[in-house]
Amino acid sequence: MEFTEAYKQTGPCCFSPNARYIAVAVDYRLVIRDTLSFRVVQLFSCLDKISYIEWALDSEYILCGLYKRPMIQAWSLTQPEWTCKIDEGPAGIAYARWSPDSRHILTTSEFQLRLTVWSLVNTACVHVQWPKHASKGVSFTKDGKFAAICTRRDCKDYINLLSCHSWEIMGVFAVDTLDLADLEWSPDDSAIVIWDSPLEYKVLIYSPDGRCLFKYQAYESGLGVKSVSWSPCGQFLAVGSYDQMLRVLNHLTWKTFAEFMHLSTVRAPCCAAVFKEVDEPLQLDMSELCLDDDFMRGSGLLSWSNDSQFICTRNDSMPTALWIWDIRHLELAAILVQKDPIRAAVWDPICTRLVLCTGSSHLYMWTASGAYCVSNPLPQFSITDLKWNRDGSCLLLKDKESFCCAAVPLLPESSDYSSDD
Repeated sequence: MEFTEAYKQTGPCCFSPNARYIAVAVDYRLVIRDTLSFRVVQLFSCLDKISYIEWALDSEYILCGLYKRPMIQAWSLTQPEWTCKIDEGPAGIAYARWSPDSRHILTTSEFQLRLTVWSLVNTACVHVQWPKHASKGVSFTKDGKFAAICTRRDCKDYINLLSCHSWEIMGVFAVDTLDLADLEWSPDDSAIVIWDSPLEYKVLIYSPDGRCLFKYQAYESGLGVKSVSWSPCGQFLAVGSYDQMLRVLNHLTWKTFAEFMHLSTVRAPCCAAVFKEVDEPLQLDMSELCLDDDFMRGSGLLSWSNDSQFICTRNDSMPTALWIWDIRHLELAAILVQKDPIRAAVWDPICTRLVLCTGSSHLYMWTASGAYCVSNPLPQFSITDLKWNRDGSCLLLKDKESFCCAAVPLLPESSDYSSDD
């Protein structure tokens, strides 16, 4: 792997959807760099420190959230003289996102008073009253034609279906939740999964016309759902729960076909490969695996591989261990035990390769043929977050006040890696 030099950043950094550019927040400046040469191709000055950035899907526009103001500024890469500023006045702005057509911006006001759709074409706007959440509760179909927006009124949760062409409300239906946590369209746009707050274990599958296709409740007492994720193929739905279980449902009957438990001790007959990070490899003792690390707060990490064969999880009561489950064979494939809590773990978007970081100077990678470690040559660079670009050729690595990129070689069909690669 080849690493670039370190560049300054003071906030969010992300690749453009077309993988050609990197957007970097440096105080109130938005810096756009070319991913091949890393030269600055555009420099935009915002009115305040940048808290959030998001690319439009066509990679032509980019928005900056200035939440201290609060306001939104949007910029065009092809028309640098073009500017856009969105200010909701006293209502404020808690969050902003692009629509799939890259020509509308959706903002949510403070206290979830309303969600507003702003057009960049004719400056028209459409309001949706009482959105349930600021940054959650909005999902678009994969074809970009419809949006599902969670709202709440009279102490009840609803789903509003909007056309992304006219932004007219196509339908509204109530859902059987006490306190809706989030929702997500299925990859084939045929269903919507909705899950309740952690206080109530409830996962609901709805059709777009409002029919409840299935209600799943693993248990009634205790904290419930922590995270939910569709497989890329759309055939499986993974549900991570507070009982330290991962459950997988199929899309035909919506029944559970796999249940995986995160045990504090792994013993035979489990055939999973265990990779443990140690200072002295010769002192490695894998006779038992007991993890007693402090609890790490936050949402559960749950992520599918691009081919839907593997799913990785981190049980938050064991923050130094990453579990990799084989859905095809319904078994635990591997456990990666790190010295420090896992900060991020991201699958290669092109092939079956997992990369994770722990706040150290190392990158850790796993493939079906083994695991290996790559050292970052930059001095005093601790990797706290990472992102793939869309074509899988480059990784963006973040430190506290800087970032760098690493060129990642294509994964051979079958090979064994060592830490020297």
